[in-house]
Amino acid sequence: MKRFVVAIALFILSGCLGMPEMVKPVSGFELNNYLGKWYEVARLDHSFERGLSQVTAEYSLRQDGGVAVINRGYSEAEQKWKEAEGKAYFVNDVTEGYLKVSFFGPFYGSYVVFELDKDNYSYAFVSGPDTDYLWLLSRTPSVAPEVMDKFIQMSKQRGFDTNQLIYVQHPKVEDKS
Repeated sequence: MKRFVVAIALFILSGCLGMPEMVKPVSGFELNNYLGKWYEVARLDHSFERGLSQVTAEYSLRQDGGVAVINRGYSEAEQKWKEAEGKAYFVNDVTEGYLKVSFFGPFYGSYVVFELDKDNYSYAFVSGPDTDYLWLLSRTPSVAPEVMDKFIQMSKQRGFDTNQLIYVQHPKVEDKS
């Protein structure tokens, strides 16, 4: 019976490291260029970010060779910041945008970068293990309309329900020019 429970647990957990059928991770991924702060511009809704605005993700190197992850967002309803710390590791090669990320002990989920501005690392399109998880990340709180159009088009082609996208609110930054 113990082996059966372990086998079921492994089967369930392994499903979290897959990716949608039409999603393929980028190649030529350079972690050092990806590190730092990213703004969440758009996402599909899920319980762990529900109701949050001003969402950011910060990535840095861990001593064990992995990636430290700090996700942060503001809950207007609770009038407070929420933060989650996690860790991520490459699933295959370090030049492939396919990582496993954990915020809850030994449980990992997929983090698949399927499109990336490889010149400047200014935006990234990210998927989870299935088409319920989708993010548009940017180095700035907003993106050019052509980047948003590309995100919606590529995501729709890969089976994501882009009609359900949430556009994340960030404070307006005054133009000082």
